[in-house]
Amino acid sequence: MLLTNIFAGFGGQGVLLIGQLIAYAGMNEGRNVSWLPSYGPEMRGGTANCSVVVSDEPIASPVLSMADCVIAMNAPSLDKFEANVNPGGKLFINSSIIDKKATRTDIDVYYVPCNEIADKLGNPKVLNMAMLGAFLEATHVVETESVLNALLYKLGERKAHLIPMNRQAIEMGAESIRK
Repeated sequence: MLLTNIFAGFGGQGVLLIGQLIAYAGMNEGRNVSWLPSYGPEMRGGTANCSVVVSDEPIASPVLSMADCVIAMNAPSLDKFEANVNPGGKLFINSSIIDKKATRTDIDVYYVPCNEIADKLGNPKVLNMAMLGAFLEATHVVETESVLNALLYKLGERKAHLIPMNRQAIEMGAESIRK
């Protein structure tokens, strides 16, 4: 198994965290992983993306020009990375703030209403977890429980009370693409 990914958005949307959680979960499941972040000096509000590779074999390089999956959390990310999805790959679009459709017909496209899901849960910070849920549902690259364990590790015991809401956002994101 080899899955290459690019997760992109603006700072504050949690795209780097999505990448970290996939990498930690993959590592905890005994896979080889790489996580390579890229962001502007202003971070929050600036552009941010990361490349994540999960593989059963050693990873030659964390640098990706093409990917099996791309998450675009905002329109500039869609514009920049839609062309980087391998034919037959998957593109995940935050349909809450991106009002245009993908132009590619040789890939699977998933429109995920991340902001609406976060609003339903009363916490705008979980919009990335909604997208993560859709991604996990479509790829099954790692188990949801592995991701939640990685999130607990990242948050620490002091913020463990946030895990149930994050679990709910992941489930709602997964449900949004099952329809």
